[in-house]
Amino acid sequence: MSQQKDKTALILIDFQKGFDDITYWGGNRNNPDAEINAKKILDFFREHALPVFHVQHYSDNPKSRLAEGNEGHEIKDLLKPVHDEVLIKKNVNSAFIGTDLKDRLDADNITKLVIVGLTTDHCVSTTTRMAGNYGYETYLLSDATATFDKIGYDGKKYPAELIHETALASLHNEFANVLTTNEMIKKFMLGTS
Repeated sequence: MSQQKDKTALILIDFQKGFDDITYWGGNRNNPDAEINAKKILDFFREHALPVFHVQHYSDNPKSRLAEGNEGHEIKDLLKPVHDEVLIKKNVNSAFIGTDLKDRLDADNITKLVIVGLTTDHCVSTTTRMAGNYGYETYLLSDATATFDKIGYDGKKYPAELIHETALASLHNEFANVLTTNEMIKKFMLGTS
């Protein structure tokens, strides 16, 4: 698979320890298996020697769980980069803004992206939208992403699963193809990705 002209890369967004503080991020989190599914697709990419890009958020707010120097800034042990896997450092929602991600993808003839990460409605959504707009054939794995409850402008509380599902619905068939981890692996095995 790694010999194909149009290569596929995996992008793992913000799988950082700070997201384990559920109360800090608004309470309830959906999809507790997101990291397990992300590890499954990560293992697949590693096994097939496909490119992997880890994205880590460097918050400008020193009180943020994701600020450098805070324990929460670290990437979760299950998904830490190994060997020559690229680490992209960002400080905004998109992994493309203020980074060399696009240059690296283009230099390696990568035309297809598989995106997983935290959180569905913020950094995952923003990166996915930009990937689609840049013309990459983009796949977003619904069961390898997650988010938290949100409070709306009017004070109404929206459950994490609703936020997650509506974010995916907004992205599907416009910016990306939304699949499960198993569906994505099956596409690879069938040679249709």
